[in-house]
Amino acid sequence: MKSSTPAIAKRLLTTEEIKELNDKYHGMNIRQRIENLYHDFAPEEIMLTSSFAATSAFLLREFSLVNKEQVIFFIDTGYHFEETLAYKQELVDRYGLNVKSISALKEEHEFTTKDETWKKNPEFCCSLNKVKPLDLVKQQFTVWISGLMKWQSDHRATLDIFEDRGGILKFYPLLDVSQEDREKYISDNDLPFHPLVAKGYHSIGCKHCTVPGEDRSGRWNNSPKTECGLHL
Repeated sequence: MKSSTPAIAKRLLTTEEIKELNDKYHGMNIRQRIENLYHDFAPEEIMLTSSFAATSAFLLREFSLVNKEQVIFFIDTGYHFEETLAYKQELVDRYGLNVKSISALKEEHEFTTKDETWKKNPEFCCSLNKVKPLDLVKQQFTVWISGLMKWQSDHRATLDIFEDRGGILKFYPLLDVSQEDREKYISDNDLPFHPLVAKGYHSIGCKHCTVPGEDRSGRWNNSPKTECGLHL
């Protein structure tokens, strides 16, 4: 049904078209939003990414129930916890996910490893290992889906369900899900947690830059940085 290489041209939506989408989708539940996405956009226009961190199973389960063929791009930074890679495989096996890994150029990743760039310039490290690899992929797509929720950070609290972000339409079907509603969904559907959640990690990125902490407080510890740059 869907390949990772679009067969149709990327579209740019107008401000009015984006407003109409937001007006339409605000009154829908999560499943309805995902189902309607495939009515409003061709499958070849749609890109889904997942970090397979913390409670990624929520969004991935919902997509697996609507379209198991959807390609899910995983940015393999080379610095993930072993627990993250094990959690990814667990979700792939449980929900039959169609995952494709992408990563930085070999020489650029090797540079950040030898340089330990995350210690002195985490922005640059994220740029090379996360942002740049995905930029090469997302140029092909009209819509980019992400599981961001408003309560996770001040930046995320400012978002809408559909937003233009640098020439790609971001879609956040979980945006208005409260922390309580998320916990209820996880309990009701017996979703597996990332193994590090039990050890106090509530937001999980690369092993060099993640420590235990509430919400996103454990990311880039002792740094003002709160986002890797993918969603800005």
